[in-house]
Amino acid sequence: MKELSRITETFTESVIREMTRICDAVGGYNLSQGFPDFESPKAIKEAAIKAINEGWNQYPVTFGEPEIRKAISKRVNNYNGIKCNPETDITVTCGATEAMIATLKAIINPGDEIIIFEPFYENYGPDGILSGATPRYVTLNPPDWEFSFEELERAFNEKTKAIIINTPNNPTGKVFSKQELGEIARLCIKWDTYAITDEIYEHILYDGEKHISLATIPGME
Repeated sequence: MKELSRITETFTESVIREMTRICDAVGGYNLSQGFPDFESPKAIKEAAIKAINEGWNQYPVTFGEPEIRKAISKRVNNYNGIKCNPETDITVTCGATEAMIATLKAIINPGDEIIIFEPFYENYGPDGILSGATPRYVTLNPPDWEFSFEELERAFNEKTKAIIINTPNNPTGKVFSKQELGEIARLCIKWDTYAITDEIYEHILYDGEKHISLATIPGME
């Protein structure tokens, strides 16, 4: 048979899945995956049952039904302080993983670079490679997972197309401060760079931490 795509040679097996298999083999406690220890809210289950019983089985609007886009717009305005138009500013995807690769595929051209803070969620590297970008990494240094402003500035150049900011960060739990976000914003504006944020853990914070969305920083609207 003809060979597979050479791009797959750059990928490895999911570390999370590997840790899960090892944990199962030894009967350990699995802290590598996010297993909910609570039931889905009753209202959500009832709404799903109602939709099935009422025959909601047709293709939806590909970029999200108006009701959910309006709800998202209201939510991010009330909680994050971000004003966005549900008709022009919001696209609904099948989860954050699809959103990330779709965004990168939409903006990346061959030769472009993206900046990723490390350690990072394992999909970001493959997402960058699949989109055709060259990843450049900026280290989050323990124990407080801070990054060097100088190292970040060196990572930016005329080829930089985007930077990925995951706050709170997976796997460290780091919450980017307003000062750090301000520095990222300054460099994005200077180099005309897209900022892609993954804020899926915004409600899971250590005591004393406050989540701030990059889109609330002046110039990053």
